[in-house]
Amino acid sequence: MQNEKLKKILLNLGLNEKEASVYLVALTLGPSTILKIASSAELKRTTVYSVVELLKQKGLMNIEIKGWKKLFVAENPEKLNLILETKRGQLKKSLPEFSLLYNQKDSGSLIKYYEGREAVKSVYENILNDIRPHEDYLVIGNQDLWLGLDKRYFAKFIKQRARLNINIKLILQDSAITRKHKEVERNFNEKIKILPKETTLNTNLVITPSRVIINQLTLPIMAMVIENKNIANTHRELFDIIWKSIK
Repeated sequence: MQNEKLKKILLNLGLNEKEASVYLVALTLGPSTILKIASSAELKRTTVYSVVELLKQKGLMNIEIKGWKKLFVAENPEKLNLILETKRGQLKKSLPEFSLLYNQKDSGSLIKYYEGREAVKSVYENILNDIRPHEDYLVIGNQDLWLGLDKRYFAKFIKQRARLNINIKLILQDSAITRKHKEVERNFNEKIKILPKETTLNTNLVITPSRVIINQLTLPIMAMVIENKNIANTHRELFDIIWKSIK
């Protein structure tokens, strides 16, 4: 049972069935002949020879010479970390290529749904990662409900956003919290206008050059992200109309 668990881990690391079986048998036996490994792994001797060669290439098997005998021995399991490090390195090197493919959407648009507070927070993290200096970050929303989702997290988010050198304009529902925040808007690289007192909002609308995010602030907490530049442009035009209409 334990071996099956370990075998699954090896499979997840990229070894095939035979490689995983031979490596586990070799770990158990210690320095052994091909014949003994083949017998324990229930594989043909010729198969084990080729599998051992593959494991040697991956740094997981080695050869010891004792007298006239050639013995095969499994490397220390810590060498498995090398496989992980190699995979991480390959992934890091290839991420720009993956990102290029991700951005090449045939339809030119994409809609994603996120449910729950943690998922919604990941949406805001993505904004910080994707937005570029001097780009617009526009919001129409309810500051009180938004901060209420996770006050500590979004207070930190506001500070991080302020350091990005982006064009932040906020149109917010009137409240004591909003008015107090407006007094220090310059500290956070923001420009704030306040909606008429009778306005009630239960969602935040966030507009960036390529995205529109609609974040529902009441239960069930969720966000819808529309990735479409034309839709984002239209919402920006509407934002400007509202912005100019507020004295």
